[in-house]
Amino acid sequence: MIEIYSERLKLIPLDNDLLTLWFIQSREKMERKLGLNPSNWQIEDFFKAETLDALVNFWLPMTAENPDNFFWYTNWEIVLVAENISIGGIGFAGFPDQDGVTMVGYFIDGKHREKGYASEALKCLLDWASLEPSLKTILADTPFFNLPSQNVLKKAGFREFGIAEVHHIEKMQVKNWKLEVR
Repeated sequence: MIEIYSERLKLIPLDNDLLTLWFIQSREKMERKLGLNPSNWQIEDFFKAETLDALVNFWLPMTAENPDNFFWYTNWEIVLVAENISIGGIGFAGFPDQDGVTMVGYFIDGKHREKGYASEALKCLLDWASLEPSLKTILADTPFFNLPSQNVLKKAGFREFGIAEVHHIEKMQVKNWKLEVR
């Protein structure tokens, strides 16, 4: 299994078997299978709903359809190495399309925010993704009110390029961000 390391973190992409274990049994059983301590994430209801929706409607079906490139279609556990605990997740919306574009998303457990972990995880995953020659642009959306996430993107070199209204889990305004990789 592929793992990516930074100074304090380890990123582990969840294959279809691990995602299935999470969905069918529990997140804690999936964490145990990875040898992690249970995380008991503290995340807002919106992010819980968004995570469950991604698990059922994207990660599970897309990792099943793309077993060789599953890491472009899944959640990567963000593991705090010092505590051997998952502190969040990060991932792409798929392999770069014909124009070389994909999208990134991430979240950090409420107990571990404001410590630079999102920035560190994003840099780590972007460094890995930039090795893919077809990747040209990475997009991201942030809720209009989520200033910490916007700062994470700015620090990583993303530039704001628009505002949109999305109707995913709930209707909200988001800021659109773009990073030109090459």
